[in-house]
Amino acid sequence: MTVHFIGAGPGAADLITVRGRELIRRCPTVLYAGSLVPAEIVGCARRDAAVVDTAPMTLAQIITAIVDGHARGDVARVHSGDPALYGAVAEQIRRLRARGIRCQITPGVPAYAAAAAQLGQELTLPGLSQSVILTRTAMKSSPMPAGESLSLLGASGATLAIHLSVRNLRRVQAELIPHYGADCPAAVVYRATWPEEKIIRGTLGDIREKVRAEKITRTAIVLVGKVLGATGFAESKLYDEAHRHLMRAQKTRARKR
Repeated sequence: MTVHFIGAGPGAADLITVRGRELIRRCPTVLYAGSLVPAEIVGCARRDAAVVDTAPMTLAQIITAIVDGHARGDVARVHSGDPALYGAVAEQIRRLRARGIRCQITPGVPAYAAAAAQLGQELTLPGLSQSVILTRTAMKSSPMPAGESLSLLGASGATLAIHLSVRNLRRVQAELIPHYGADCPAAVVYRATWPEEKIIRGTLGDIREKVRAEKITRTAIVLVGKVLGATGFAESKLYDEAHRHLMRAQKTRARKR
């Protein structure tokens, strides 16, 4: 028997992976975080499945529910986005493995990718940014490790995808403006791909006031970087006619034959 940790994606029910949906359909026990995963995602569960919303539960209660469900067969444990990022799955897996219970992870579409898609935006552009840093700030959650402050990460000039920080925009501004400038493009995407999605565009200097005006306090991702809305960037060498690479050379030889 296996406990399947499944990334539900950012919100839209059709953005879960085929594998994730099939696991939900066949598992006799389905647990999902109802505050972040739409009920429609687990609506495909079989009729006799035990479907449990874990939003009000503690870690100990969740583990108990998983262990009880495991006695009936495979368990689908559904998390928002992708379990690799801020999913709190590691602590669950650690406790389950200590009990000898097998665990597997099925990835999902991460929130930052969905936010970029809704913005119609590539996050890496030639000459502007070739790196994306996924991070967060600390408020009531666990502290950030030494060496991972926004100020230090921002010194790279990379595109930043800042999670769990829409209520901490004052600090975001204070730590990033010295590196990016107040006029650097910024965007906040609230509940990307959900029906109530909101997109707020601005700059590091004014994004906080714009977000406050919209009364957004949770479930949003902050994107910062020169790539946002950029039009004057260099084109990739990948499709440049003067650029030769292995695959293009193979096609050229095939035509000559």
